[in-house]
Amino acid sequence: QVQLVESGGGSVTPGGSLRLSCAASGNIFSIYAMGWYRLALGKQRELVANIIIDSSTNYADSVKGRFTISRDNAKNTVFLQMNSLKPEDTAVYYCHARNVRTLGGYEHDYWGQGTQVTVSS
Repeated sequence: QVQLVESGGGSVTPGGSLRLSCAASGNIFSIYAMGWYRLALGKQRELVANIIIDSSTNYADSVKGRFTISRDNAKNTVFLQMNSLKPEDTAVYYCHARNVRTLGGYEHDYWGQGTQVTVSS
């Protein structure tokens, strides 16, 4: 069984920073991509950023230059450094692990439970 455990959400004022972490645990052999999605009230879920096993990254246009994603492959952990936060960044942020291959050869995607990020003055 693979689990994703997120941490680091909270409330900040505009212009502030937060750092999200997501650790994957279980009988993991490899994870192709790890990333973050967010779901805001009245909006569709969107990809915020992801990072592939080769360290290539993708960002939503709305967060480019403000957010930085990184991962520690040895610890199956992904981080999202969020700077210059804006009220429109308010959402529940979900960690996602794509093509998680277990030691038994099984491959599947997994989601974290979500962590709230609120940006408000």
